[in-house]
Amino acid sequence: MSNERIGSYLEVAPGVDIYYEDVGEGVPLVLIPGWTFTTRVFDHQFAAFAGSHRAISFDPRSHGRSTVTTDGNNYATQAADLAKLLEHLEVENPVLVGWSTGSMTAWHHIRSRGTAGVRGLVSIDMPPLGMSEDQSDWVEGSIPELRGFFQTIQTPAGQRGVIVWYADNVMIEGEMSPEVTKWIVEQSLATPPLMAAHLLADASFGDYLEEAKAVDAEIPSLFVVAEHWSETAKAFLAKHCPKSRVEVFGGHMMFWEYPDRFNALLGEFVAGT
Repeated sequence: MSNERIGSYLEVAPGVDIYYEDVGEGVPLVLIPGWTFTTRVFDHQFAAFAGSHRAISFDPRSHGRSTVTTDGNNYATQAADLAKLLEHLEVENPVLVGWSTGSMTAWHHIRSRGTAGVRGLVSIDMPPLGMSEDQSDWVEGSIPELRGFFQTIQTPAGQRGVIVWYADNVMIEGEMSPEVTKWIVEQSLATPPLMAAHLLADASFGDYLEEAKAVDAEIPSLFVVAEHWSETAKAFLAKHCPKSRVEVFGGHMMFWEYPDRFNALLGEFVAGT
């Protein structure tokens, strides 16, 4: 949706290259895209921060311009790939900014390496739990909802239909233009259904509550939550992550739809770290 940035590639495993972008200087902001999405979803953040910060993002394996592979389509491997990228780029003390399941990548990075090398963590609209038996918990979805999502994305047509519906009903509050729909669908369909299903299953069974608690206790933490589940999210976070800042507005892609508001919030958070 904007001018193309020039990226590079890093081999993270034999025959597996990930595409990444690294722009600007200053405090590193590592922008981690969600399920089946790419660096392009952070166009507004690159535009806002690359002049004052070091803005870094990547297409995870089997996403976008990175290698499609049957191996490692889970958030543990995505976090390991991220660690290799940060080491390759000699990034020190970044602020990790995960959107949607990109938050799981960030939390898994914490699980593997702790909080000592991280300046702060921003989770954009993602609960630490995929599912739970406790109906008061903030979760990604109920078992029937997640089962239906998983079964539908087994084919390209099903995956395409899910993305269009989700974008129109959950991601974007305003009217979906044909151009925006096309842009979102093209990003997501670069991940074939088999890999998309693996990632969804991993996210559905994910449990990163202990990592979210560790972040809450040890480093600055911000949750930006969509309005549609904000009451459940706020109560859950007050209980489990009481030191974390919580901000509510927009839909699942509020950072893209309302970039000025989000970027001001992110800039303020980073300055406070």
